[in-house]
Amino acid sequence: MDPGQLSPATRLVGLGRPPRRPGASVNPALELTSTYVAGGDVVYARTGNPTWSAFEEVLGSLEGGQALAFASGMAAVSASMSLVPHGSIVVAPIHSYNGTGSLLVEAAEQGRFEVRRVDVCATDEILAAMRGAHLVWLESPTNPMLEVADLPTLLAAARDAGAISVVDNTFATPLLQQPIAMGADVVVHSATKFIAGHSDVLLGVAVTDRADLHGHLLRHRILHGAIPGPFETWLALRGIRTLQVRLDRSCAGAAELASRLVDHPAVSRVRYPGFGGIVSIEVTGGPAHATRVEESVQVWLPATSLGGVESLIERRRRIPTEPTTVPQELLRLSVGMEDVSDLWRDLDAALRS
Repeated sequence: MDPGQLSPATRLVGLGRPPRRPGASVNPALELTSTYVAGGDVVYARTGNPTWSAFEEVLGSLEGGQALAFASGMAAVSASMSLVPHGSIVVAPIHSYNGTGSLLVEAAEQGRFEVRRVDVCATDEILAAMRGAHLVWLESPTNPMLEVADLPTLLAAARDAGAISVVDNTFATPLLQQPIAMGADVVVHSATKFIAGHSDVLLGVAVTDRADLHGHLLRHRILHGAIPGPFETWLALRGIRTLQVRLDRSCAGAAELASRLVDHPAVSRVRYPGFGGIVSIEVTGGPAHATRVEESVQVWLPATSLGGVESLIERRRRIPTEPTTVPQELLRLSVGMEDVSDLWRDLDAALRS
């Protein structure tokens, strides 16, 4: 059956497996080798690995392009930034993943390119900023403010302006939105998060349906050595098989908690776009209260990152490079797979502490 006729949940489970034959393994092998016998398609492990290919087949199908696995999310981000020629203009959101923001600041300070920072919710502002831009970087929902961009409008405008568009789809995953279908040129993920899903892997992915951009990203991966380990990729492949059930539970828990938190006396604002497994809240007692909540929880784990089976809580402004526009009292909640009633009782008690 044509994989394109199958639902994403079925493709998650069925793609990236060895050919069917009697006695064959149902799972792809973990290929631990640095070199290959001459005469085949791959000669050295920096240029390819069958374990990567299996993982890339799954994610590429979900996103609607050719996927490339990288050593980390930031490796995929850096590779995508390498599409920008020296002296060009990049449009990027004010709020985004901290590593992406830091990379943009460094590039601007070094004079590699000009960065125009924009509010992703201000569509007209972004459209104006696109004039003369070589690359438009979008993140939706944004980290950690959970702002949602009008992706179809912005991606169409970027294409009309002749700019390359890149969307960080880490928070939504391809199960909740497919930016390439909306017109994006490149999609990046920190596969460390929801895709691998178990907080035991560092991995990144870039996906594109443009052959020229795929060739550039592939060459960057090879020449810069931004390759993932086979074992990490194998773990991510195993993790992505359960993405649908994990994300369903995470989204349901996040929606339930968001609805309860709206009326909590210790919460001044709930940021939840109506989908996804992340909720951000602002507490009434300022940063000291936020820190106390973070330190008081028993079921939630006070840690950075997100998208794993365990629920995490973090005051983002603990990180010195976080934008000052992120409120000091903001807590980011990554909702895992625990019973939501236990998560609520624990969070409620900490908020009242």
